[in-house]
Amino acid sequence: MDAKNEVMIAPDFLALGLGGTNMMSMLWTVAMGRRAVGVEMRGDPFLGVHWNIREDFYHQLGLIDQMMLERYGEERIPRRGDGRLFRLAECFYSPHTAAGDIVADEIIDGFDADQHIVGTIHHVEFIDDRWRDGLPNRVITLLEPPKPPDRPDPRKIRTTMVEVLDGPSTFQAEAASIQKLLRRYLELIEQQDRETNRKPRVQLFTHHRVVPADGDGFIPCLDGRKRIRIEALQEFDFKGQFVRVREPSSEVIELGVPELFMIAQGFNSTDAKRLGFEQQDVKVDHGDGRGSVVAQADFLAGLVEVLVGGRLRRRISSAFDQDGKEYWVRQIAVGHENDPEVGWVLVQVPDFKTFDPIESGLLPAGTDPSSPEFFASYQHLIYDYYIKQAAEILEIPRQELMKVQMIYGPTLFSLVERVGSDPLIAANGVVAGDSFGNGHFLTSGGAMTGMIGHSARILEYWQARDAGTSPTDAIRRLADSIREDTHAWLQVGAKEYSQAAPINFGAERIEQISKASGIDASVRANAIDAARRQRHALIPLDPSNWRRLFVRNGKVLSALPELDADHPLQRPEHAATLLAALKSLPFMPR
Repeated sequence: MDAKNEVMIAPDFLALGLGGTNMMSMLWTVAMGRRAVGVEMRGDPFLGVHWNIREDFYHQLGLIDQMMLERYGEERIPRRGDGRLFRLAECFYSPHTAAGDIVADEIIDGFDADQHIVGTIHHVEFIDDRWRDGLPNRVITLLEPPKPPDRPDPRKIRTTMVEVLDGPSTFQAEAASIQKLLRRYLELIEQQDRETNRKPRVQLFTHHRVVPADGDGFIPCLDGRKRIRIEALQEFDFKGQFVRVREPSSEVIELGVPELFMIAQGFNSTDAKRLGFEQQDVKVDHGDGRGSVVAQADFLAGLVEVLVGGRLRRRISSAFDQDGKEYWVRQIAVGHENDPEVGWVLVQVPDFKTFDPIESGLLPAGTDPSSPEFFASYQHLIYDYYIKQAAEILEIPRQELMKVQMIYGPTLFSLVERVGSDPLIAANGVVAGDSFGNGHFLTSGGAMTGMIGHSARILEYWQARDAGTSPTDAIRRLADSIREDTHAWLQVGAKEYSQAAPINFGAERIEQISKASGIDASVRANAIDAARRQRHALIPLDPSNWRRLFVRNGKVLSALPELDADHPLQRPEHAATLLAALKSLPFMPR
């Protein structure tokens, strides 16, 4: 500890990036009696998406609660605002409290004593709207929702990520709420130790980053380890972009040489790149005769204020290009139990869809692509496509859905699976989470792989060190385990590009869907996503974009209609659309 500057020097664990992966890693570190430092440049958690969460995470929180109590006793456990012990699992979920329209900090403070953070899933639905025998066809499969556990049970934590990701989701929650739960616990540990003049277990540097100048942030040691220095940041909006610059007159903060540091800063980490880390596109052979293709797909994301509720609804449908070739596209609707303002709907965009205002006939040839007219027309095409697809998965008439308030999106982004070859980037450093590799996100696989898988490998690291394993051997095993977890995610998620059944429903449910639809679950799409892309220069989703709210004023809809047994194109109001589609397509039996 640097007494002058009150900085923890050479901590046991240094987390670069304070998303779920690294915050869970810090908690495991402290629960094992070590000291941890966290560095984050974006301040407080803000990630707005909703996660589908496997029950293993709940059991892990319970294990952390148990380990903290056994090691430190009640005296050194953080307390909530109402004086009760801060138990992570209890705030996350309890059968004695309720789900609803929550504010995470109010639950953590104890101001809201009647609710917990997550919602449980009461409805699991799969809609197969793919055409059969040249005609629209609908098969709806309603599945038994998973029963939430009565209490945390560490014995139920699965040890392989394939088992975790292949299993069903049990809980749903706003990502920022889960991250705030972890962040507040770490903050309270830091505050408690400071106020009682104890040796600090945690130190957090928010609005900070590793010094970006070459050789000045990551400083090499003779033994291959890295010494790390950070700087304070100011953040502001400059012409529509978030810009971060070093705080004027601030001094560089020396953190020394940690035993272990981990970079988990999301996709495309600049810190990892500075240390020579590179990712490669993931290519998958889907068995369709095309050979290996890049695992890539495009989606539109939006938050619609509709009471989707405690529901996980997935839909797969057919889209046809101008040559009549069929593509399978997916949509997902995720809500939150008893909260009418949470209706996250993500819709896949087939590769032949361009959103080109000129090609669509909205603007004349030669219109400047940088003009306001071009951008407005482009946004119109995106919104129009999104609303059409969202209406079909929500079963809400399109004109009615357009009257509903949206507070985010629709935003277009590309999912490109990429992974590195080795997480080990220094003798004392690894890359984890999305920074190491990213797979198909519709399974919430990234969050689960990082928070459940990679973070638990940090627990194993400290257990190995306690058992006498050298740091060199322990970090090698840690890196191998991170890679193993990520490859499991890639393996499980690869099916989402070509096979119909969603993998996060669980193997037993996939078999049930297959029997209900009469189509073998192993049947693959005729045209794999990204086999022949026509959209170019799509901008990946900027993590800071979740903080940009663009409200489309409207009403909140608290009643989600029942699922219609008929395919949307088979309903009377769409007869003309169906007739036009049939005239334009060749007969395609399946």
